[in-house]
Amino acid sequence: MSKDKEKFENPIYLDIKKDLDNIGPGMCLAKWTQVTLQLQSGHNHSCHHPKTHKISETEIARNPSALHNTRYKKLRRKEMLQGTRPEECDYCWGVEDNSDLFSDRIFKSSEDWSRPYMQEIKALDWRDDYNPKYVEVAFSNACNFKCSYCSPTFSTQWMEEIQQYGGYDTTDKFNDLKHLAAEQKMPIPHKDYNPYVDAFWKWWPDLYKDLHTFRITGGEPLMSKDTWKVLDYIIDEKNPNKNLDFSINSNLGVPDELITKLIEKLKRITEEDKVKGFVLFTSCDAWGAQAEYIRHGLEFSRFWNNVNRILREVPRITITFMVTYNMLSVFSFDKLIKGVYDLKREYAGDDRYWLSPVLLDTSYLRHPKHQTVQILPHQFKQNIFDQAQLAFYYGIPYYSKGYVGYSDLEIQKLKRTYDWAISPIKDDELHKARYNFYKFFSEHDKRRGTNFCKTYPELEEFYNFTKTIQL
Repeated sequence: MSKDKEKFENPIYLDIKKDLDNIGPGMCLAKWTQVTLQLQSGHNHSCHHPKTHKISETEIARNPSALHNTRYKKLRRKEMLQGTRPEECDYCWGVEDNSDLFSDRIFKSSEDWSRPYMQEIKALDWRDDYNPKYVEVAFSNACNFKCSYCSPTFSTQWMEEIQQYGGYDTTDKFNDLKHLAAEQKMPIPHKDYNPYVDAFWKWWPDLYKDLHTFRITGGEPLMSKDTWKVLDYIIDEKNPNKNLDFSINSNLGVPDELITKLIEKLKRITEEDKVKGFVLFTSCDAWGAQAEYIRHGLEFSRFWNNVNRILREVPRITITFMVTYNMLSVFSFDKLIKGVYDLKREYAGDDRYWLSPVLLDTSYLRHPKHQTVQILPHQFKQNIFDQAQLAFYYGIPYYSKGYVGYSDLEIQKLKRTYDWAISPIKDDELHKARYNFYKFFSEHDKRRGTNFCKTYPELEEFYNFTKTIQL
């Protein structure tokens, strides 16, 4: 039975869909139970498919929970409760109307942070405020890295570069600030007063008690005073939320004293059972110098040492590598697979109650198009398939209490990247993306003192070819 067919016939998902459709064909619990807060720009959304929308400063001055319970979102809830489909959720309607597959509204509504609250939500008036159970928050765009695919919205280093040099000379003017201004996404400088962060802290004591999952993103969260304020709150809280799944993203490239400070606080939180569990999400897309090129600011050896140090000193956590697999990952990713496998083996033990101390979560880059695996010469795409095979080779259980090798999900995410890499792309899109590839990376080298062909000798011929492309 195929994976998709299995999903379609899964009785749990069938029951969820039936219950949701009984409320309305557009019903999705995520509009109540989930939110991503980009406080640096005052935006939010309750699912990754709809675009973020601007939060009204007037609304949060009256009601701090309007960080989530915006009037805009309440009108979408009204549509759902009254039997219509919000236009912004068209991704799910497209899936449901054109296939026999379940859409993400079914999956999100079936989560532990959604399904138990269905009847409670059904009984609400659309005007009512509701505390979400799953919250992701970015307090600021402060970051010491400027990854090649990132933007000034999430990195002060990127902001400084664009303010100095302007957007890149690609057809879409990559990272030009005019686009951010047009979308009202210009980040508030992290040293300035931020009304959205102020509202968050007014809402926080009431929000905290209801949380199922809380994740701090960035920017680089360890550069934000608000991250440390959260950690201290959890440690000092007299009535801890012991059902909370808590996590933080970090590039682990901050000064050593901040890594030490993080370890000390995580040891207290985990050893004193202040939360149900903690996951540290970090990012790496390749190995060595090639990883450093992609994630500008990364010192690979220090990063790897910090990963080992945290795993060694805080045994009751999981570290998840978030991989943004892109065309520059292809040539050294096998070394990362081996490196992560070695971590899995070394840190598995009786004092760990997780399935694995280290996980590899691979997502393929879709934007910017000029850095995706789709635009590579076809012969290089075989590398991705071979890497999925390598992960499969390392997937054999080694430790009796869990897997230290790669799980099926970890392997399938790599295989999915290969499937996408070889999927068709229109000739005009490919031509433009390859043109933009040269425009971006040739300028990248000038601005940052890097050397693409020296770092990626495998792509020197391709680089010289793209130099000749005209539009």
